[in-house]
This record gives sequence, structure tokens and C-alpha cells, in this order.
Amino acid sequence: MSAVLIVGGSGGLGREIARYYAERGDSVLVTSRSAERAEQAAAEIGGATSGLAVDLADPETIEKALAGVGELDHLVITAVEQSANTVKAFSVADAVKASTVKLVGYTETARVLADRLRPGASIVLFGGLGKLRPYPGSTMITATNGAVSGVMRTLAVELAPVRVNALHPGVVGDSPRWSSRPQEAIVARTPTGRLATTAEVVDATDFLLRNGAVNAVDLHLDGGIRVL
Repeated sequence: MSAVLIVGGSGGLGREIARYYAERGDSVLVTSRSAERAEQAAAEIGGATSGLAVDLADPETIEKALAGVGELDHLVITAVEQSANTVKAFSVADAVKASTVKLVGYTETARVLADRLRPGASIVLFGGLGKLRPYPGSTMITATNGAVSGVMRTLAVELAPVRVNALHPGVVGDSPRWSSRPQEAIVARTPTGRLATTAEVVDATDFLLRNGAVNAVDLHLDGGIRVL
């Protein structure tokens, strides 16, 4: 049985990743900014799942929040604080929060847990396709997801032999964020003729976590839309 921590695992893609490992019989810890939400998600996921409050937007609190976490085999960080933030209507507060979560929060979480990662442990950081496909209002999304790649590579060096990789999903058609939104135009630009699924994101995460030869890799999960 592996010990898996999913930071941001109380909702969205993180929750489905947590569910996969819980159903496999692993010990799973999911986090949310809210202890109540984390604990509720853990109860709904079931199995050997527990919840914990961690706020990556307040990185000085991360070490204390994670003090009770034991040894880990896998760490997945999916937490995000991103919304449209155009240059014309730029919100400095939103920009600082987005960059704090993705850059400082991700790095501080890895630092705090480094001495609790067992031999053979691995880390997956979540970025996003926005790093390569900017759109109006995506300046901070594009910048922070691009920076995740840099954080990933430096962590792979500094935490070696722990493996560190990054996953960059494109539009996930059946995710809560996209399932009720128009998708036809995006599908038409995707070489595969369809969008990525939540199950494929979970599978890609598991691949990066378990394959011992994969390290310091940016994996794009977008059906090839980058080439068009």
C-alpha cells in the first residue's frame, strides 16, 4: 500500500486522482484550503482517505499545516488559483495570489515534505496547456503554468533521486469545468477529433508517478492541439 498526498485533492481533477488511489487500496490524504471541505471530500472518496487544510496562497503556513503528515510514496500538487486577468483590467492582487500558489506554494510544499519522501518516491506538479496557448486574459495563467516547468526541473535536480515531473492538461471535456460549456470549436482544432478525459488525466498522472525512468518531463495531454 502506497501513501499518496494530493494537494488540491478535494475537487476537480485532484479529487478523481485521489479516488483512483483510494479505490486501489492506497492511503490517501487530500487537501483543501478548508478543513471542512477536505474532510467532507475524504469521507465521500472513501477507503483509507483523510483530509487536511493547507493553503498554498499563504505559504508561510504550509510547514505547520503539513507537520502531521508522515512518510510518502507519491506527492501530486494540483492546487490552482487562476482566473481571467486581462492587462487592461489587471488585478495585482489576483496576479500575486496566482503566482504565489503555483510558484512559492508548490516549491514550499516540496521543500517541507522532502525529508518524508520514501526511496523511489515521485512528485507530479500540475501546470496547464495555457502555458503554450495564450488567450485574452491568460497572461498570469500562461506565465504561472510556464513557470511550473521551471520549478519542476529545478526540483528534479535538488530533490534527486526523487523524480519530479509536470503534467499539462488541455481542455478536459468531461471535467466539471468544461462538461457544460461549448466544446465544438476546440474539438475541431484537435487532431484526435476529441478532448482529453478525466480518466486519461488520472492515467497520465499514475504513469508519471510510477514509471521509474520518467524524470524532469513536461507531459502535455491535449490530443495534439499544440501542433495546429
